[in-house]
Amino acid sequence: MSTAAYPQAGPDRSAARPQVDAFFDQRTCSVQYIVADPATGRCALVDPVLDYDETSGSIATASADALLARVNEKGLTVEWILDTHPHADHLSAAGYLKDRTGGRTAIGERIVDVQRLWKEIYNLEEFAADGSQWDRLLADGEVFRIGDMDARVMFSPGHTLASITYVVGDAAFIHDTLFMPDFGTARCDFPGGDARALWHTIQRILSLPDETRLFSGHDYRPGGRDPAWESTVASQKASNIHLVRAPTEDAFVAMRQARDAKLPMPKLILHALQVNMAGGRLPASESNGTRYLKIPLDRLAYAVWD
Repeated sequence: MSTAAYPQAGPDRSAARPQVDAFFDQRTCSVQYIVADPATGRCALVDPVLDYDETSGSIATASADALLARVNEKGLTVEWILDTHPHADHLSAAGYLKDRTGGRTAIGERIVDVQRLWKEIYNLEEFAADGSQWDRLLADGEVFRIGDMDARVMFSPGHTLASITYVVGDAAFIHDTLFMPDFGTARCDFPGGDARALWHTIQRILSLPDETRLFSGHDYRPGGRDPAWESTVASQKASNIHLVRAPTEDAFVAMRQARDAKLPMPKLILHALQVNMAGGRLPASESNGTRYLKIPLDRLAYAVWD
């Protein structure tokens, strides 16, 4: 599925209207994006998914290949492969897509804090927790280019220690901070998460112009409705169910903490983090030619037992 193509708004790079294509992954309810500069045909891939079946341990690339097919169909050139944060519910296809396109990989600079935390959880003594698995680590306020468009980085902690938002013209890629208004906001109970930090991140995002298009990283389809992923600052202010019900910082933190206490961990969190904190690279093959994921037992005290 994709949004329509839009023409560039004018010479002001900060005011450009990028073309956005969205791809919904039903297995993980994730949304991947292609954000392109219509003037140059250069683009970035945002939060790409590497298919993984936890019951068999099988890896596939159909989701990432759908991005490549659209890139080829439109004659685009991939400049960047961007992750908004180290995902807990799917494996990142950043490594695979870098090999296929030559695009540069990037993530927020606070990934090193996540790496240090999870390196200890996984007991990965030789793992380099320095962010060197990406081509570029991005700081709050930093600006880089997608074609002739400026892309600005907003540090967006709360859901994770390392989350960032990409603001490209009139579009902001807000990962798991805000979902569609009928579903609310992100959980904050992962290691390093913080509900109060999420509140401040949300306020910062909602300080963008009301007409800013907000692109979420997931849609859980409440009530079984069709998948959706695009909202605006104005619509989130008016009708986000969590912000309407908990309109102050303290009320939001209390709501978020109470809600999170009842949620089970994502089923792929222990599978995914060891790949995603390595830039979407799978573990090296062992002597028998097989790759293995490492699952720590009893390290996350977050089980919700029936």
